[in-house]
Amino acid sequence: MNRPWGRETVLYSGDYLMKRLDVSTGERLSLQVHELKTETLFVHAGRPVITVGDFAQEYGPGAVVHIPAGTVHRIAAPYCDVVIVEASTPHLEDTIRLQDDYGRA
Repeated sequence: MNRPWGRETVLYSGDYLMKRLDVSTGERLSLQVHELKTETLFVHAGRPVITVGDFAQEYGPGAVVHIPAGTVHRIAAPYCDVVIVEASTPHLEDTIRLQDDYGRA
């Protein structure tokens, strides 16, 4: 599914959810939080800057970032295209956007 920041592909949906996130250079996902959803992000390609809470860090391929439910977070691709594989709990509708570059609520 095309998103304003790139593309999101659901690879598996069942007891857990697996997605591929392709984030285009210069784009970023909303600053968001989930009440129930817990995520683990695997950086497949690129050098994303991932914000978890008040801490932002650049990661390279092979990095793994765990985001517990209730944690404010964001993925950005300031330098190059980024590919992230996300494994999470299956709560697809559990996204609260705190800031969004694309005007989504």
